[in-house]
Amino acid sequence: MNVELPRVVIVGRPNVGKSTLFNALAGRRVSIEDPMAGVTRDRVSFILGAGDRSVELIDTGGIGLVDETLLADEIDAQIAVALHLADLVLFVVDGKQGMMPMDSHVAERLRRLDVPVICVVNKVESQKDQSGAGEAHRFGFGEPSVVSAKEKLGISDLLDRVIEAVGEAALVPQVPSDVVRLAIVGRVNVGKSTLVNALVGEDRMIVSEVPGTTRDAVDVPFTYGHRQFIAIDTAGIRKEKTVSDSVEFYSQSRSRRAIRRADVVLLLIDATQDVSRIDREIAGAVQERSAPCLLVVTKWDLARERASTGQYEEYLRETLSGLAWAPIAFVSAKDGLNLGPLLELAAQVHDQAGVRVTTGELNRVLQRACEKRSPKPQRGRIGRVYYGSQVATHPPTVLLFVNEPALFDDNWRRYLLHELQAHLPYAEVPLRIEFQSRSANDAGPG
Repeated sequence: MNVELPRVVIVGRPNVGKSTLFNALAGRRVSIEDPMAGVTRDRVSFILGAGDRSVELIDTGGIGLVDETLLADEIDAQIAVALHLADLVLFVVDGKQGMMPMDSHVAERLRRLDVPVICVVNKVESQKDQSGAGEAHRFGFGEPSVVSAKEKLGISDLLDRVIEAVGEAALVPQVPSDVVRLAIVGRVNVGKSTLVNALVGEDRMIVSEVPGTTRDAVDVPFTYGHRQFIAIDTAGIRKEKTVSDSVEFYSQSRSRRAIRRADVVLLLIDATQDVSRIDREIAGAVQERSAPCLLVVTKWDLARERASTGQYEEYLRETLSGLAWAPIAFVSAKDGLNLGPLLELAAQVHDQAGVRVTTGELNRVLQRACEKRSPKPQRGRIGRVYYGSQVATHPPTVLLFVNEPALFDDNWRRYLLHELQAHLPYAEVPLRIEFQSRSANDAGPG
């Protein structure tokens, strides 16, 4: 079931600047902007807050697009669903180019809806572009909003108009900590979009055998039980040498950015194929980010006769050893296998990453770990840990006050990390350890 926010859908023919307008309203680059027609394929959404109100802003593919990979019907279906669900439509036209026959086709389609429509005349940067605004009156949607999404002109006024049109239906913005953001990442054709559709319960993402169908990092809000989630679907990550154009470059960038802004990363592994170098590279990016992660084995319905879950888990632990702490889930999005437990596990590790331990508990574990194994001498000196303190959550971060950070080699740091994870409530989430010099005379909490 979806989070019941009013949906504001941006529509229009190709290349009128829908994605640029989406980004201008969102205040960040969420949707890909590119002069190539058809870059936006899925419904890209963003939770947009203004004052004490919030809406779900949705970008769509261009109406009437002839797509080079024969996805035109699927894109048009996505637009149809978005319009069916819309509480408000932003109908975007090009003020520089003027009104075109395809604009009239879009307007005719929108007039059949029982939904309010705001006509947005985009690309109006100077007085000579104003003629398009006059032409737009003929569509019958009232006074057009004149903007330049590229130059951020008129965006604030348009946002005010959107919030006014939605009215009391808009909810108070979500408290970010109440929402678990799931970055769904993996190599091409591992089943990311199929999983998003299965989790959300509707066809929010285009599912196709054409590699690279999903280009944007797409935010899709939904609820499961009493928890609220945002699924961040991403473009499949490829080897850099196969990134053929600017669209794929931005897709790869957003996939990695999704990992950075996620609360929990769902790293999808195709059970029907061997773990690849790309899988290991993605795992490395997750490890570097110190994000909670679930290793999600997809298409398990096609592979479980060849190996048991125990055998496959052993295989993953060997090949992705840097994520040894990450729980493993076996799912089939097509059959709906284990999707509820997957979300429960994601919420569990998110909560685990937010646990804060007391200074006393932390230092008791530290003392036992240091007594069990001391750092090796470096240049005739031995590293000494005076005390530690937890300084952050998400990810849990421990600051150790020591005599000299350089005296603690990587092996001992890994040992201590393992000990802390094993004896503190962080067995299934990454833990960060930072070292800071402090003199022996000052050793002691406070």
